[in-house]
This record gives sequence, C-alpha cells and structure tokens, in this order.
Amino acid sequence: MNTFLFRKVTPFVTLLGFGLTACQPDLEKDFEASRGTADFTRYIAVGNSLTAGYSDDGLYLEGQQNSYPSILAKQFRTAGGGEFNQPLFTEAQSNGSGYLRLTGFSATGSPITARVAGNAGRVAGAPGSAPYTKFDGRVDNLGVPGIRLADIHTANFGNLGGQTGAPTAATFNPFFERITPLGNSQSYFQRVKAEAATATFFSNWLGNNDVLGYATTGGVGGVITRTDTFTLKNNRIINALTANGAKGIVATIPDVTNVPFFTTVRVADIRARFKAGNAALDVYIQTTGTAGAQVVRLATDNDLLTLPSSAVIGTTTTGNPFPVGAGLNATQSNPVPNQFVLDATEQTSVRNATTAFNTAIVNKANEKGLAVFDANSFFSRVAASGFVTNGVNNTAGFISGNLFSLDGVHPTPRGYAVVANEMIRAINIQYGASVPLINPNDYRGVKFPQ
Repeated sequence: MNTFLFRKVTPFVTLLGFGLTACQPDLEKDFEASRGTADFTRYIAVGNSLTAGYSDDGLYLEGQQNSYPSILAKQFRTAGGGEFNQPLFTEAQSNGSGYLRLTGFSATGSPITARVAGNAGRVAGAPGSAPYTKFDGRVDNLGVPGIRLADIHTANFGNLGGQTGAPTAATFNPFFERITPLGNSQSYFQRVKAEAATATFFSNWLGNNDVLGYATTGGVGGVITRTDTFTLKNNRIINALTANGAKGIVATIPDVTNVPFFTTVRVADIRARFKAGNAALDVYIQTTGTAGAQVVRLATDNDLLTLPSSAVIGTTTTGNPFPVGAGLNATQSNPVPNQFVLDATEQTSVRNATTAFNTAIVNKANEKGLAVFDANSFFSRVAASGFVTNGVNNTAGFISGNLFSLDGVHPTPRGYAVVANEMIRAINIQYGASVPLINPNDYRGVKFPQ
C-alpha cells in the first residue's frame, strides 16, 4: 500500500532512558503472587481473532506467541496456573496465513507495505482460504479468527466435508477446521462446552465480529447481528463456561470507529490536498438511495473512510459512472465507492449495536460474578488521550501509536500486552488475586524495516 493520502508518519525508535525504570520495584523480591478466590489450574481462552493473536492482517507464529491469552497464562503460572497449549504454527510454517509487513515510507511519509505469503496451507501453493495444516494437540486457546457470536451453534463449522454447498464464512471457518478433528461436525459451542468441562478459569472475548464486518465494508458487505440473537448466544456460552464452577473474565466490544482503520484516511485531509492544487476539486461519495438507486453526494468531514480506501482515492476510471474500485477526480462521475465509507447513519447503527451488545455482556457477567475488562471504555480513552506504559506514550495512531498493527484493527504485540495487563487488573480486583503485571514496553509495536 503506497498512497499520498495518509497523514505523514515519521519513523522512530523509542529508547527507554535509565530514569524511566529507576523507580520500578524489583518484582521478584517485592511481589508475592496469589490467586485469591480464582483457580488458574486450567485456563482456556474463548474468542475470535483478538484471542488468537491475529495481527498485521494475518495469523502467524509471532502473533500467536504474543497473544493476550499467552501472556495471561504466563502470569497465571506465578499464582498456581498450569500449562497453556496454543495451536501454534511450526517454525517451518511460521508465516501462517500470511501477513503484512512494513517495507518503508514514501517521500511524503506514507507507509509502504507488502504481503508476506502464507506457508501453512495443507497443499503447497494453495490459496489463502484453503484449510491449514491440522493441529492435533490439546487446545487451550480457542481463538478463531473470523467467528461471530452468531456462528457458535453452526454445525460442521470446522468440517469441510460436511458442507452441503460451497463453503461461506457463515458455514465454514478454516481456522476452526485446523483445530477440529477430521470429519467432526461439532459446532464451536460444542467444542467450548467440552473444553470447559475441565477448565477452572476462562476468558471470553466474543462479539466483535458481529458488528465489525458491517463496519469495515461501509455497511455493504456484512450484517449486524440482531441484539436478541447476540444476547441469547452470549448467555449460552457463559452458562457453559461457568457450569462447573469456573471463574473468569469477559471483555466488552470496542467502538470500532475509534481504531486506525477508520481514523487514518480523513475527508478533511483529502479535500485540503486536492484544493491546494485545484480549488474546483472536492470529495464525492457514492451511496445507495431509495429503492437501491445509486446516488452521488458531497462528502462531509464526519464521513469515515476506511484504510483500504487509500488505494483507490486519487485514481480515475472512465466509461462507468459507478465503477467498482474507482477513485476521485475533478467531476462527480467518479466518486469514492460506498464500501469504503462509513457514513453518519451507518456509524449510528454500529454504535447502537455496540452499546446493546456490551449491555448484554456486562449484565451476564454481573449475574455470574465475573471480572469484566471494559475494552470499549479503555480504547475510547486511548483514542482520546493516549496511554502511557512505564513512561512511554502510546496512542491509537496508525503505525506511530505502537498499539495497532498494520491492518488498523488488531493490536501489535505491545497492544496485546496492554490488553493482558488491563485484564489482570480486573481479575485482581474481582477475585482478590495478586497476579503480577508485565511491562508492555518489552513487546514491540509495528516492526520497522531493518
């Protein structure tokens, strides 16, 4: 991705001075870990891509190793926790599904990225959607990229042979297939219920994808899960996780409009750049009007442009008033396509759903006496004023902010470390535990080219 539409990103390396760590206690000498009323003997993690350690638009070994469940499990071991098994890609297949890497910056400071090819396909050279090499060991990290709460009862969700037609995202998930025994028709809920039978502690962070797909496609390529469906399925999975007395933590859903995917490419910046060269130029957007009619309107500063829009804005396509993949030129005949824009009405739909989903999550957690990490409030504060970790400031900025990876949605290893710390704080308060925090600065942000 190489575009002049990004706000300038200045490459930097953060160095921790001696003064930043001089007042830190010697944790090994001064801190005594304890579990409180929790029992970390067997911890399982339930969730989607965030739980799996997805980062840089892919699932790969380094991301898995730095997932927040992996970090939690390491800290739990100081307070009686047991082994934590993740379905890690091997070193030979460490690229996993493939991912983005930063290769440099343009003369205007815009990032240039390239895709690292995946190497975990069951068949050499298979497309990215093909099933991955099976993982047959015990799995404690049940994070499945792409899964919605709405999908948890779908039979054959990890069984390619059980599909009655061409697999779709709603009927089959290749990441769940990777950890599902061959030919097994189990749903995700059934797998979680089976693992929960011997778990003593859990984390549950499901539900982000029930609104994310709609948002990231500008309200065109996805649907928002109904609130009653979301509430019913959230209640069922929490009931299953707590059926044998396990304690745990749940997380709310962040407002996705605060992440770099929606805040990096801005209408105001584009308009200013175009008008600097030609005052007659402006930004127009293609939308769908009454009865499906295609409408072109002037963009407003409140419209949120997606990160992928940077690849098409500034290009021109002739011969079609509404071409797919078109960009912007001096006339209204070449508007920014609808799928790259989240307008005010769509933003309201996203926020209303997020609020309703989070109400369901918190209400059920309170009913069961579970710890809650309010990810929505936390990341809203980060977006507004940043977050300091041991003297280093982090923000929700793209690349320079340290916390979000190159896909603009998923965290970097440092971002996942920050999430783990916030969860530990909530666990310690809820269960009277003393699980030690980590230093997020020991984990990297976006990896810069060497």
